[in-house]
Amino acid sequence: MTVYIDPPTWPGHGRLWSHLVSDVSYDELHRFAEELAVPRRAFERDHYDLPAHRYADAVRAGAVGVSSREVVRLLTEAGLRRRKGRRTPPGH
Repeated sequence: MTVYIDPPTWPGHGRLWSHLVSDVSYDELHRFAEELAVPRRAFERDHYDLPAHRYADAVRAGAVGVSSREVVRLLTEAGLRRRKGRRTPPGH
């Protein structure tokens, strides 16, 4: 199981955020997030939004740090990229 995380550089709600992704499946990503106790509500289309203070937790748990550009490339090449405006199927 490999999941990836980009640096916490995305502003929102008064803090900085990272994106946690899988290049294999959403199931893999959901399992990893569950092990980290990340709430399912943090899942958005194709990634989990993780606040900056949880970045080190994710890396300690096995997430591989990559650039934001690499996150997009990994999702796209795996066929898991879901752009804004596309409907997310139930349960994902």
